[in-house]
Amino acid sequence: MIIPLDTNIIGNLTKTEHEIINYINSHEGTLAGMSIVDIAFETFSSPSTVSRAIRKCGLNGFNELRYRSGHKAKSEEIQNINELFNKTLIEAQAVHERISLTDILAVIECLKDAHQISVFARGLTTYVGQEFSLKLQLLGYDVFFSDDPNIMRVKASKMKEKDILFILSLNGQTPELILAAATASQKGNCVISCCCNPQSELISYSNIALVGYKHAHQAIKEFEVSSRIALYMICRIIIDYISESV
Repeated sequence: MIIPLDTNIIGNLTKTEHEIINYINSHEGTLAGMSIVDIAFETFSSPSTVSRAIRKCGLNGFNELRYRSGHKAKSEEIQNINELFNKTLIEAQAVHERISLTDILAVIECLKDAHQISVFARGLTTYVGQEFSLKLQLLGYDVFFSDDPNIMRVKASKMKEKDILFILSLNGQTPELILAAATASQKGNCVISCCCNPQSELISYSNIALVGYKHAHQAIKEFEVSSRIALYMICRIIIDYISESV
């Protein structure tokens, strides 16, 4: 039985919720390969009802149920995929816990008052920076994006009053990004950094630093390719808030 039931839990469940839990417990062997939508379909309910039933039984939600069922699955492939799901969940939860809401609001206020926003990024983080820049432009902001070290160096030295530098870096150790941050900071411009390394030198040159979480897992170990989920999440939160407040 993947979800133990006692009299207190049973008494707190509606008839539909009880049926959902019974279904889950009676399909323990195949549960690891199912989604919350599949369970809702089979029990003639909705995903929100399935989620509520699971939480009433003391689980944090469907992700915890999936993790439990994945460990009990006979298929090694299912177990491996379940572990990958869990890595993503851990990373997303860690970002949610570590980012200060006050800092997010401070960043948004700075962006609103900026004359021009320069967004700098390097390597695979370039894709995060490009998407973030495009969305800011669609929201009516004057944005300049670059991943070129020479252009970043010159641009940082020529920033005007009320221009802002927004730097995206996974490890926060890229020399040209640190140099750009130092240059802009010395000129008195606001520097905002978004990275996943609390020990980064980049932070020392930042007026506001948003520090996410980097999972040790590497998708392609040969090339040290790590997830940028944390950076994408932080940028999405900023964009969504600005978009909803327009």
